[in-house]
Amino acid sequence: MTETAVRRRRSPWLAASVRSVRSETAFARTIVLEVPGWPGHEAGQHVDVRLTAADGYSAQRSYSLAAPPSGSLIELTVQRVPDGEVSPYLVDELLPTDELEVRGPIGGWFTWHTTDPEPVLLVAGGAGIVPLMAMIRARSLSGSAAPFTLVYSTRGPADVFYSTELSSSDLPVHLVYTRSAGPSRPAGRITAQDLPPSADARVYVCGPTGFVESVAELLLARGQAPASIRTERFGPTGG
Repeated sequence: MTETAVRRRRSPWLAASVRSVRSETAFARTIVLEVPGWPGHEAGQHVDVRLTAADGYSAQRSYSLAAPPSGSLIELTVQRVPDGEVSPYLVDELLPTDELEVRGPIGGWFTWHTTDPEPVLLVAGGAGIVPLMAMIRARSLSGSAAPFTLVYSTRGPADVFYSTELSSSDLPVHLVYTRSAGPSRPAGRITAQDLPPSADARVYVCGPTGFVESVAELLLARGQAPASIRTERFGPTGG
């Protein structure tokens, strides 16, 4: 049994109420939950979310935590999955004061700690920005001097999560658009030229499986130490 499976078995389901919601894009929203008894978490971890219907039917999915903990408050950013079972409800229907259940935090490998001084390269594909944004926010709140750089690949400007916050951030942010031309490159998938030097950095890569594998191959091909690369990937789960 994996460490993640063990943690899931040991973690109880906790009642969570919706404090607020805000749109990130036309297809994604951030949900702020109040979870009494929340034990705290590290940037990069995720939770299981469970919805239960009046007839007793339940469905659950995993979502990354988008921000450091604030007492009993946690944040999730959810992107609607076409024909999904859970994400359309969370993105389109969930309202303040609604209730659901969460279990976690889950995951220990894909985390960043505010005491880590080494440079960090963050590489996000689409909704893979969510756990990386938790790291960016944790760095800002802690006053850490660790150098951070973000490379963020999306279809176009309308698909960028946290656009206002990122545009005012003090860290270098490189946007890579796959469907429209960006300010400094034509449209296209991420390439080796999009990745800044990172020989001395720890690299966190998060996104769809194909994206993560491609970025990891680019990093390894230029000599990045395998032990310095941490990856988190997601794929179709029914939404």
